[in-house]
Amino acid sequence: MKALVIGGTGVIGGGVVKHLLARDADVTTYDRNRRGGPLPARVRHIVGDRSDARAFEQTFETSHYDVVVDLVCFTPSDAESTTRAFAGRCAQVQFCSTVCVYGVETPAGVLIDETCPLEPPTRYGQNKLEAERVFERAAARGAFAATIVRPSQTYGPGGALIDQLELDGTTWDRVTRGLPVLCAGDGLGLWQATHRDDCGKAFAYAALNPKTYGEAYNTTLDRVFTWRDYYREAARALDCAVRVMFVPTRWLFEERPERFPFLRDTSQFHGAYSSAKARAAIPEFRATIGFEHGARETLADVRRRGAWRLADTDPDYDRLVARAIALGFPVVDA
Repeated sequence: MKALVIGGTGVIGGGVVKHLLARDADVTTYDRNRRGGPLPARVRHIVGDRSDARAFEQTFETSHYDVVVDLVCFTPSDAESTTRAFAGRCAQVQFCSTVCVYGVETPAGVLIDETCPLEPPTRYGQNKLEAERVFERAAARGAFAATIVRPSQTYGPGGALIDQLELDGTTWDRVTRGLPVLCAGDGLGLWQATHRDDCGKAFAYAALNPKTYGEAYNTTLDRVFTWRDYYREAARALDCAVRVMFVPTRWLFEERPERFPFLRDTSQFHGAYSSAKARAAIPEFRATIGFEHGARETLADVRRRGAWRLADTDPDYDRLVARAIALGFPVVDA
């Protein structure tokens, strides 16, 4: 199998490449940098910027692949560029979409599956959904088979470990120093975090699997946990305890209207998904890496790369904590 992974050195890309190689695929990656560290010797790496559509398409104008995995397609114009580049020159395109294409309402069964309404509230989710439609139209006219993959929060070496409020904050340094960290609400919101190597299985084993053609799949860890669980297990990964201040979500938005877009758009809502459909079509897709183990690996990698964010570089966070203490919000063990 000849595979191209666009964004193959990113976080999810690392997992995809690992499992494609396990299938003995001939793998090429295309991206701007190598955040995930050195690639295996068997992998061909092409340096380029897919946002330069003309250069991107020219790079592949004489290439043929069995499967193209597009991990850095964020807009319908990106999807149109991928379609122009590979229509008639690959058997299957896999598009990395997102669970953010769903609405924010919690369904009756709590877990969001692929039958739930596609009502993205954010521009990010709207763009991803429009890109899905581009690939679906291309497949309908015979350009290639299309498979849509919808990960939730995916983490691992090469990236940061989010907290509930921010994508790359100073929370984990605060935990190591015994400083209080903020959590919106009562910490009982539902969440899922999937290690990149588990998510990568879905892409790698959906490759050239006819059951996946024309389908969309959630690809998440089966376990659903609360933000209290998340903070507690991430702290254990740092060999620490965690001291948390539960504060009203609305209060955070009033205090810092511009600071917490991730909380406003995503993490204030339940993020609990079913991947039963993916497991049925892709038997090899089983998420087995526990969060504490994965967090330990990820946070150690953040330190190794010199990407660890120090608490004393974020005095605004200290001011928020002081304000919360003055208002009487307690500090508790998560």
